[in-house]
Amino acid sequence: MATPYQGNAPSQGNAPSLAQPAQDTTGPVIRRIGMSDLHDALRRGWEDFKEVPSHAIILCVIYPVLGLGLARAVMGYSVLPLLFPLAAGFALLGPFAALGLYELSRRRELGMNASAWDALDVFSSPSFGAMLGVGTLLLALFVVWIAVAQAIYVATFGYEGVAGISDFARRVLTTPQGWWLIVVGCGVGFLFALVALCISVVSFPLMLDRHASAGEAMVTSLRVVAANPMTMAAWGLIVAALLVAGSIPLFLGLAVVVPLLGHATWHLYRKVIAPDPNLRPVTPRPPREKRPAADFPANLFPWRRKDGA
Repeated sequence: MATPYQGNAPSQGNAPSLAQPAQDTTGPVIRRIGMSDLHDALRRGWEDFKEVPSHAIILCVIYPVLGLGLARAVMGYSVLPLLFPLAAGFALLGPFAALGLYELSRRRELGMNASAWDALDVFSSPSFGAMLGVGTLLLALFVVWIAVAQAIYVATFGYEGVAGISDFARRVLTTPQGWWLIVVGCGVGFLFALVALCISVVSFPLMLDRHASAGEAMVTSLRVVAANPMTMAAWGLIVAALLVAGSIPLFLGLAVVVPLLGHATWHLYRKVIAPDPNLRPVTPRPPREKRPAADFPANLFPWRRKDGA
């Protein structure tokens, strides 16, 4: 069961005072969670996916498309050694790519309508700039990972190209250099994945839900991992295993795996971050006035009065 965790905050009695928000001093209150919570988050994520499967697949269609495009590109064997690093790198970008899925789960949680158009509301979120900043950081991490993976391969086999898939498989699986490549590559990839997990495990849901800054969101994610090291390690293994399973059938399985993980991440966030009783709702933007097409181009100038003066 989830239990509250407040890190090294100074004690002020049996419970924090409700007169001041907890995040003013130590940030959001972190709960300790267990394996049963991960299972429940995945179950709830699956329920969300079943409720809006077409919407989730549309939002994540870029994953199988990229996978198929990548598979086609390696037919020339020019980037074949980077096939696995590119596929593994999807895990680094996944938290940002799942923004729309968090919004769908949030709306279902509140009993609101959840459609593909509703998922696009994240673009009008007051914290979208912060989300974009953390997403850019993850993209930079992905680029560095690919460069490092290429350097490891060159250090192992040099710049000599491969004759085909069978030749590449023989090099990697049947030679001492290939075994060294697997061990070092997986070890370095694990470090990149660990960094991404630590800074983004709850960052995007927190920014979407509480409109936190990028710095506060990443610090909170670090606190979550510090408070639940074994559970977060298990979550990372679950994510990695599901992404590998989804990548095997020409990456098409990612159209199911990525939505499932996106929805489940939202529910994981709800379990590990205690609700803020002092959170003030953000007033939604008023709907944009619809104007007939016949008013173009006058409707490009909203400061003009309707009487045309």
